[in-house]
Amino acid sequence: MVDPTLLQVAGLDPQQIGLEVGGGAVIGGIIGFAAKKVAKIIAIIVGLELALFKFLETKGVLRVDWGAITGAASDGAGQAAEAPGLIISLLAALPVTAGFSGGFMVGFKKG
Repeated sequence: MVDPTLLQVAGLDPQQIGLEVGGGAVIGGIIGFAAKKVAKIIAIIVGLELALFKFLETKGVLRVDWGAITGAASDGAGQAAEAPGLIISLLAALPVTAGFSGGFMVGFKKG
């Protein structure tokens, strides 16, 4: 175990780190729980919309360019992958991020 006075000399307050990790975990849990609920609703809406497009296409009311829909989804994923600044920001807030990530995963699993 590390001596708390040694951490304080190094500029690290164990109580502050604990509060940041714990607070991040609580907030992450709440957001993870809500995110799963919202994701389910969005998935249902998108699924119904795609089913409606397919139905209207079979009736001849609508012509859907499925290639364009697929291309738009892959373009969004490519843009999300090009965010190196996000990694640097996460490293700067590591205690809160660690707690938030754990809490988010627990909340998302429970949601």
